[in-house]
Amino acid sequence: QVQLVESGGGSVRAGGSLRLSCVASGLTFTRSHRGWFRQAPGNVREFVAAISWSGANTYYADSVRGRFAISGDNAKNTVVLQMNSLKYEDTAVYYCAAAPPTINRATITDPRQYDYWGQGTQVTVSS
Repeated sequence: QVQLVESGGGSVRAGGSLRLSCVASGLTFTRSHRGWFRQAPGNVREFVAAISWSGANTYYADSVRGRFAISGDNAKNTVVLQMNSLKYEDTAVYYCAAAPPTINRATITDPRQYDYWGQGTQVTVSS
């Protein structure tokens, strides 16, 4: 049984930082593309960042590029999202997800390509 479990969410003032982690069980992350998505109340789930199965390529939404960084820790079967310079509009539930390595990387930002999802962790940024 595959499980993805996020941690690291919380409340922070604008300009602050948070570090989200997602650990997988029943799935080897080095054989999966890994992504972070977020969903704010009333909004659709949107792409935040992704890392290819090899770790060689990273992808970011324009809204977070330069502020967020995604990385993989293969030894711990974990994917991490370092979030700096947080803004009020970053407030959302953040989800990690895993996609098969065979998908077209041009679609890596599409949540429909991801087979497995965590339960989400709340990030709240106060202005």
